[in-house]
Amino acid sequence: MTSHPIDVHVGRRIRQRRRLLGMTQEKLAKAVNIRFQQIQKYESGANRVSASRLWSLSKAMDVSVSFFFEGLSGDALDYVASLNGHNGFEDAPPESVLDEKETIDLVRYYYQLNEEPRRRLLDLAKALSGAE
Repeated sequence: MTSHPIDVHVGRRIRQRRRLLGMTQEKLAKAVNIRFQQIQKYESGANRVSASRLWSLSKAMDVSVSFFFEGLSGDALDYVASLNGHNGFEDAPPESVLDEKETIDLVRYYYQLNEEPRRRLLDLAKALSGAE
């Protein structure tokens, strides 16, 4: 059975937030009183997250429940099309880039910098990419 695109999206958002916080699956599972294997299944979209569990996860990760749905259009078919690169933002990186540990680490360390080094790092990245 194929996972529903919304379940996959919610799972990605759980993984992104968990990694951004530097939490392990075990730590998150303990915070919501489940086994880490269940977190794995949620993150992959293999298991659907119930409303009460989503509430618990939102509290454990200090976000609103709506956080898990951010980035979804009103129509799941539009979401599937966006996963296939038909979202009108061809220059944007694929959503899967946020699934990479390296990306999450980069974002975490970037925001640990003071304003001036952050601005300089951003300017360097733009220059290296050839962006104007």
